[in-house]
Amino acid sequence: MPSYSSYHQLGLIENWKQFSILVLINAFVGGMVGLERTILPEIAEDEFGIAARSAIFSFIVVFGITKALANYFAGRFAQQYGRKNMLIVGWLFGLPVPFILMIAGSWNWIIFANVLLGINQGLAWSANVIMKIDIAGKKDRGLAMGLNEFAGYLAVGILAFLTGWMASEFGLRPYPFYLGIGLAVIGLTMSIVLVKDTEPWVNLESKGAGTKKSSENLFWRTSWGNRNLFAVTQSGLSTNLKDGMAWGAFPLYLSTAGLNLAQIGMITAIYPAFWGLFQVTTGKLSDYTGRKHMLVAGMFTQAASLLIFPFLSHFYAFLVTAAILGIGTAMVYPTFIATVADLVHPQDRAESIGAFRLWRDLGYAVGAVLTGLIADFYDLSLAITATGMITLISGLYIAVRMDSIEAPVSNH
Repeated sequence: MPSYSSYHQLGLIENWKQFSILVLINAFVGGMVGLERTILPEIAEDEFGIAARSAIFSFIVVFGITKALANYFAGRFAQQYGRKNMLIVGWLFGLPVPFILMIAGSWNWIIFANVLLGINQGLAWSANVIMKIDIAGKKDRGLAMGLNEFAGYLAVGILAFLTGWMASEFGLRPYPFYLGIGLAVIGLTMSIVLVKDTEPWVNLESKGAGTKKSSENLFWRTSWGNRNLFAVTQSGLSTNLKDGMAWGAFPLYLSTAGLNLAQIGMITAIYPAFWGLFQVTTGKLSDYTGRKHMLVAGMFTQAASLLIFPFLSHFYAFLVTAAILGIGTAMVYPTFIATVADLVHPQDRAESIGAFRLWRDLGYAVGAVLTGLIADFYDLSLAITATGMITLISGLYIAVRMDSIEAPVSNH
């Protein structure tokens, strides 16, 4: 049998066809989240009469916890059962989601749909991320993650806008969710027919790895045992804590500010759209500048946007600030996973990324619970401000405690 290196090479150019397929599939994965982004809080209030903020945010809590756990198991089992198989199973869990959201007769069915959506996102997105890193090689790792998150979160923004527009024109249900049926069917079909498993590329990179395979428990090492990995993990949790807040609080806060559903849809769409658009640039830039600089700048940009948000009152001011929040998120999101991949051996990569993504996506649940409680006892404005302070403290921790990691292509 020929060696892996005789027919596999690392790099985006060398693997552009497979990489492009994975980018497109991740856009469909991201679009599944965009289905809910604008209209689900409105459905909770208008159709089910749910007034308590903490109850409305329950769907985000369930989604965050389920996705976090699915992330970890996707990473843990990817090496054992194959990346492609994790991707396909993820789509099988996502297929029923739009149907349930269309016909749900109680809020409990919405919660159940978000359990399935969390599993879909955890398995499918994690498998997709790991496969892109497998084939990209170290010098293109930041760019690979930038393109991955660009596709996923641009799709979140596009679907958030489209569902908001369709809801304003045709009603909250069922028409906006027809889009989800198409996303799930096409994504599953492409994953089965077009995707190749990437284990051969992992074996190739392992031969020349500059780091040693860890003898430690990888979950422990990624979560707390390594100072640099912990710095990345806590900032990932803080970033998604912010997103859990924004997902639930922004539509409701903007509604109380007097904006209509179409305007709310634009604002809730521009944040993930800019998050997606700018990640190609920020991901590649982190390959040159080093990861720490990008992480610190991104956390501070997010914090500033959140702290300004409650003082705004006009549509265009909200729109610009949401765009800046998206840019700040774009600075950190591809850099998180690229940093984890830099710090671990290729054979440890899948489980280490799964552990990081578990903690990062638990931020959804923490953010939703925290926001719901603050909003019920005080108001949504304070919830947004508190989230901004948490984000600022997280950025300061990286600045003080994390080592500067050499830029992967600093010698180019």
